[in-house]
Amino acid sequence: MDNSIEKKSLRKMLLERRDATSFDMMKIASEKIHKKLRKNQIFHDAKKIGCYYPIGSEVLTQDIMQEILSSGKELFLPKVVGEGMEFRKITDFSCLETGNFDIMEPKDDCPVDNNLDLILVPTVGISQDGVRLGYGHGFYDKFLSEHPTQTISLIYEKQIIKKIPRSDHDVIMNWILTEDRFSKIG
Repeated sequence: MDNSIEKKSLRKMLLERRDATSFDMMKIASEKIHKKLRKNQIFHDAKKIGCYYPIGSEVLTQDIMQEILSSGKELFLPKVVGEGMEFRKITDFSCLETGNFDIMEPKDDCPVDNNLDLILVPTVGISQDGVRLGYGHGFYDKFLSEHPTQTISLIYEKQIIKKIPRSDHDVIMNWILTEDRFSKIG
């Protein structure tokens, strides 16, 4: 039996929960997440970091991206290409344009590099054992199955739930980072 109906229902509930968060609370939680990330050795050691430009009520990553750029590390953002996704290097926010799903993504002339040290992954919901629920398009799962790397799921504490049904193609996250915790999976 396919888990898609259960996942679709969970996704709807979790997005409603997240969307009910005030912008002020999102900003406070995002700042706490950024502070915890900054202190982590994996982030500190990574030279090539994949991130995402936030949409809607996602964890705000603009300050994280700015820190990556100003610290001399390389910053990569995803770009949807056909049925897949690739990461492209950006040197500042002027390298971005509105792309698929109205998400800011790197322009076509930004260099592609899918060999990253760390990827900060947008997350709708996650279980304690690292099963991530995204938006249902499978771009991150497909990418990570072809390009294994360390992953940190950025999420608000209230989006962590007991169980998310796991499909064969789901890639388990390595870390969960919320405003309250930074925990390694497994």
